[in-house]
Amino acid sequence: MKPVIALVGRPNVGKSTLFNRLTGTRDALVADQPGLTRDRKYGDVSKNKRSFILIDTGGLSGEDEGIDVNMAKQSWQAVEEADHVMFLVDARSGLNAADEFIAQQLRQYGKQITVVVNKAESLDPTLVSAEFHALGFGQPLAISSAHGQGITQLIETLIPEENVVEDEEKEDKGIRVAIVGRPNVGKSTLVNRIMGEERVVVFDMPGTTRDSIFIPFERDGQLYTFIDTAGIRRRTRVKEVIEKFSIIKTLQAIDASNIVVMVLDGSEEISEQDAHLLGYAIEHGRAIVIAINKWDNLEPYQRDKIKTEVERKIPFMNFAKLHYISALHGTGVGELFASINKAYRSATRDFPTNELTMLLEGFVSKHQPPMVHGRRIKLRYAHQGGKNPPIIVIHGNQTKSVPDSYRRYLSKAFIDYYKLQGTPLRVEFKSSENPFKDNKPKPTERKGKHSKRVEAAKKTEKQKKKRLKR
Repeated sequence: MKPVIALVGRPNVGKSTLFNRLTGTRDALVADQPGLTRDRKYGDVSKNKRSFILIDTGGLSGEDEGIDVNMAKQSWQAVEEADHVMFLVDARSGLNAADEFIAQQLRQYGKQITVVVNKAESLDPTLVSAEFHALGFGQPLAISSAHGQGITQLIETLIPEENVVEDEEKEDKGIRVAIVGRPNVGKSTLVNRIMGEERVVVFDMPGTTRDSIFIPFERDGQLYTFIDTAGIRRRTRVKEVIEKFSIIKTLQAIDASNIVVMVLDGSEEISEQDAHLLGYAIEHGRAIVIAINKWDNLEPYQRDKIKTEVERKIPFMNFAKLHYISALHGTGVGELFASINKAYRSATRDFPTNELTMLLEGFVSKHQPPMVHGRRIKLRYAHQGGKNPPIIVIHGNQTKSVPDSYRRYLSKAFIDYYKLQGTPLRVEFKSSENPFKDNKPKPTERKGKHSKRVEAAKKTEKQKKKRLKR
């Protein structure tokens, strides 16, 4: 088993920067702003023949009210899970009361702890480490996570040579499911309900989740990776730079997923932002499950209203399964898995070429494509061109002239025949090339031969007239 190492410390000491440096990614949001990280984030580290799981955590501010309490719970949960703790401190700020308070709390867990003095670039490592000896965790290590200084020594200290093991093969992370929606619709509450624990911070404040959190999960032998994402508001309301980065992370999470669970707030109207977000997921070929949350608190007339709105405002989502749930109380949450699994099977299904071609012939016989310049569009055969989403490529003549309405007809016909659920299906057309088109005589050549025949006929006519005159 890979060792688990947790990063803890005050806000803005560079934990997320070090997380990105060690994992070789940009998974953690980084900015010169305290309190940016709120949930615990996991990453795989493989450097210098050493492999371990790293947990990034929110800053421990010592505040005992508001969202800081929830963030602290996440950090201490990471310490409990860890085999080793990296206690990050700031070389430029020096030792302070907040560091001493964290050290006192850490001693209660009985974990192996290494003090890491960050932001030590251009400073004497011995001098900046000296005052942190007072924390009582042995020799502190001076590094610069932003510049990469001291990282090799840090890794070798965390995992000595005698503890090096062969890196395990990357395991299948299973079905990747992105939980998306507007702020405060209950995405993190839904993730915690699925996990059966307070895996991510939940607080009655829009924008609580700022980063995309990847969470492995297993149910009935099936592996999943759930991705809790930041809520997306209308572009005109996005003012903070951090929120803009959070939106980018959410869109990247959609791209990285197989299934998108779109969470809507049943107590509010379906907005244009909801429709735009669903449109983005469809455009990128993601399979979709829709979950209307907070259903248990709605009056009958409100329930009828939201059902009507779904039909009126997002009619293009008729292929997606709709669920009415309560993430807070768990009502209907378990039923999401059946739709997620079916949508994944539909999105990754194989279609035999001969069967697709026979179906195409039947669909064309039932409803012929339109005429173009007096000629009928001919669709000859079909084959599968990709998965997630399924792509069916159709070959024929004049396919560039196929109208969108006929494309939609064929797409719906294939979806209905195969009983696909939760996934869009794309139909692409390719025109067959005429193998003899390059062998046809050029217009100039035809004109030249015709002129020669005309000249020969004229010459013969002149000769006849001369004979008659004689």
